[in-house]
Amino acid sequence: MLPDGAQPGAVSNLDGSLASAAKLASAPVPVVASRNWPLEGYRPLPSFFIVGPPRTGTSWLHEVLSGHVALPEPTKETRFFDEHFQRGLGWYLRHYPAAGADRQAGEVAPTYFASTLARVRIQRTIPQARIVCIFRNPVQRVLSLYRVKRAYGLIPWNFEQAMLNDPELLASGMYATNLKAWQIAFGTERVLPTLYDDLREQPQSYLDSLLDFFRLPRLTLTPSQLHCVHSSEIMTQPRNYYWTRTSMALAARLRAWRFDKIVASVKRSPLCGLVLGGGNSFSDLPAEMAARVYALFRPEIEELEAILNRDLSSWKSVAT
Repeated sequence: MLPDGAQPGAVSNLDGSLASAAKLASAPVPVVASRNWPLEGYRPLPSFFIVGPPRTGTSWLHEVLSGHVALPEPTKETRFFDEHFQRGLGWYLRHYPAAGADRQAGEVAPTYFASTLARVRIQRTIPQARIVCIFRNPVQRVLSLYRVKRAYGLIPWNFEQAMLNDPELLASGMYATNLKAWQIAFGTERVLPTLYDDLREQPQSYLDSLLDFFRLPRLTLTPSQLHCVHSSEIMTQPRNYYWTRTSMALAARLRAWRFDKIVASVKRSPLCGLVLGGGNSFSDLPAEMAARVYALFRPEIEELEAILNRDLSSWKSVAT
């Protein structure tokens, strides 16, 4: 039985979608000027970005780094460089109340990885920024991203339909294509490609390498932080898709208006349980379907292997 109402054979249509996504990733894009640009007297701009892609341990890294560097608050992801650039630099920097001359600022922003707009805008605004990419088994990651988007009411489709209709699912899996684009934009010395496997297996060593790359003092992970890296969020489909989607759209609008604290308060309250979850559990991806998706992303993984000089054989087929 296919997951979540999927229809057999739909993934065979994805090759064309992947080719279209590759053209989109390499196409030149217009960069709309941000209002009030530049501004004097504001907090320092971020010096580093952890761009993901999504579902690669970025939430854990945000939790670990908060308190040691200035990160956006209370909203973790500002979406400034891909969605809110027109709101101006002042709007962006107001997310950094803790930034200052004695505290380096950064952003953990996994939606930026596959966004050409974000990449170009960051390069033109902060050309000296340091960039970290994190790569994970492509099928595990795209399935996890699908479940998050479905749970939060961002998409209405089953997995196969989403792979055909949601550009982010495909584009964020184009590891080598997007990595090369970031390296061209910032230079290979300012782009650090890393593996999610290393983060999970050796979190302290992984964190040390990131902080060294950012030129920041090392910090020692606590036992609870070491435990959390191996935890996983249990999600279900929404109880009511339209209710969840409307609530998430309202939350996004409130964040855009800088009512972040209201959204954060609701997320911590019992009201959140009325909006998220409560529906059917997600079913596993059948081996045949997984094999098709592995085949879809295999060229990107093989190119990534060559770039990183790492053996990623387990990322190219279903484990036996």
